[in-house]
Amino acid sequence: MKEWEIIADRLSKAGWSWGCVSAVDSEGRTIWIVDARRDDGRRFVVRADEKLTAFLELESAIGKIALTLSVGGWQSRARVKSVGRLPKELHLALFPQG
Repeated sequence: MKEWEIIADRLSKAGWSWGCVSAVDSEGRTIWIVDARRDDGRRFVVRADEKLTAFLELESAIGKIALTLSVGGWQSRARVKSVGRLPKELHLALFPQG
């Protein structure tokens, strides 16, 4: 199983619906667009040059909003400019299946 598929599986198990599409920009480069949404109205859309990078950004954005919610705050939208993984402890708390 590819790493992006593992992230997608974790998102699904956490109650998120997601989609992924590739497109070619005006300069001929392939871009990846990944989105995730929930019935409560939360939605995230991420664009990146690589599929895995897009899924990592999406997971990061969802992790940040979940962390904000868990400490009593609320953000309706999240914009993530940096790419990175969640700390292992937070990742396990948000996605206990793996």
